[in-house]
Amino acid sequence: MAKISQWTYDTIRNDILQRRFYPIYLLMGEEAYFIDAITELLVDSVLTETEKDFNLYTYYGVDADVNTVIATARRFPMMAERQLVIVKEAHHLDNLELLELYAKQPMPSTVLVINYKHGNIDRRKAFVKKISEVGVLFESKKLYENQVPPFITSWFKEKGITIDLKSAQMLTDHVGNNISQLIPQLQKLEVSLNDGDRRVTSELIEKNVGISKDYNNFELLRAIINKDVLMANRIVNYFGMNPKQNPMMVTVSVLFNYFSNLLECFWLPRKDEQSIMNALNLRSAFFARDYLIGVRHFNARKVMTIITDLRTFDARSKGVDNASASHTELLKELVYRIMH
Repeated sequence: MAKISQWTYDTIRNDILQRRFYPIYLLMGEEAYFIDAITELLVDSVLTETEKDFNLYTYYGVDADVNTVIATARRFPMMAERQLVIVKEAHHLDNLELLELYAKQPMPSTVLVINYKHGNIDRRKAFVKKISEVGVLFESKKLYENQVPPFITSWFKEKGITIDLKSAQMLTDHVGNNISQLIPQLQKLEVSLNDGDRRVTSELIEKNVGISKDYNNFELLRAIINKDVLMANRIVNYFGMNPKQNPMMVTVSVLFNYFSNLLECFWLPRKDEQSIMNALNLRSAFFARDYLIGVRHFNARKVMTIITDLRTFDARSKGVDNASASHTELLKELVYRIMH
């Protein structure tokens, strides 16, 4: 079976769905969601429900012994083509290096899954190298925020649901890149859909997630980009009346991300949609247009000043050089400074 030098969630998922299984899966990294998703897919795919009774073994690193795991992996399956052995919380499992002995000659009828969350194992270790030769070595990385809207779109698409780019960005601004917090919100939206309408809209998000479709970070950014002072002030006032739903830290993060990217645009030889998409790794012209507007309405020196202000006001919101100003007062001053 051909090996893949750089495994991704999609390549692993596609192989599993086509019933191409590997003898060992070492799943490690900071993003727990993809590790859990691959493990659940293997549980659903490797064995039938009847076969699971005698061929599915789950160990937890805090209680397990690596020799016991290896001994189980060397067993033959009972009345099935394969057995599935899962080690959860493997970062608590001692003597992981002993897996090298098993990896040198793994049982072809065993699928061994090792979940090593909240960190990575040194790829230079002998047992990691050996596993990568015979099985799957996958590092589950945190998504960058600009990767979250495409993830949301893809998640819904698999379920036959569509979502517009504005709505996907609203959810991203609300949750950030914490996929474990994002998924429950997506599931909540999925079950709230009517059978005859498989579209997630900003109105649906407002009703079920609690994000205003008109007064949110996405719309604040658009108002700032378009120099719409009246709308920007309305949104800031709304944030002041609903501070728990609109923390300043999140707003500053959204603005900092945009203006940091906008600064890059000024140095591009060509300032068109495609050039901006390529430079910023954007997947849609929808977002590139915001940067084209920003290039017209701001200059590089002003953007550098804005980035400095964002850092300053972020520190002030955390109490640095700030004796009494509330987050609402700070945000009003910050938005004024950006737009003037």
